[in-house]
Amino acid sequence: MRNIRHTAQSTLTLAILLGVGTQMAVAHHAYSAFDMSAQRVVTGTIKKVDWTNPHTWIWIDVANEQGIVETWGIEGMSPNYLARRGWSRTTIKQGDKISITFHPMKNGDKGGSFLSAKRPDGTPLVMGGAITDP
Repeated sequence: MRNIRHTAQSTLTLAILLGVGTQMAVAHHAYSAFDMSAQRVVTGTIKKVDWTNPHTWIWIDVANEQGIVETWGIEGMSPNYLARRGWSRTTIKQGDKISITFHPMKNGDKGGSFLSAKRPDGTPLVMGGAITDP
């Protein structure tokens, strides 16, 4: 009887862990926070780039309509994904002037999901295809 109870508890614990892990994985890869039907462009100066897993982040200082500088956070793909497409940790760096196109946050926060960018000279930067580092 004790072995049956132990087996049942182990099975229940494993099922719960698998269920929670699956929900976390789905939530991690969901784009529900972003308005995938909309695109927005901001132009500013790179404040910081986080070349970290599971996602890269680009922090860009953008002047609003009143001239007040606001920091926007743009989420990108993983460093591994980007490296396989020609990016490096110095493709975008602090101080770079850049325009970023992204899917904005549904709740209106200053951020979004990276789509592409352009350097002042017009050089495009995309996450889904090859780029050339300057």
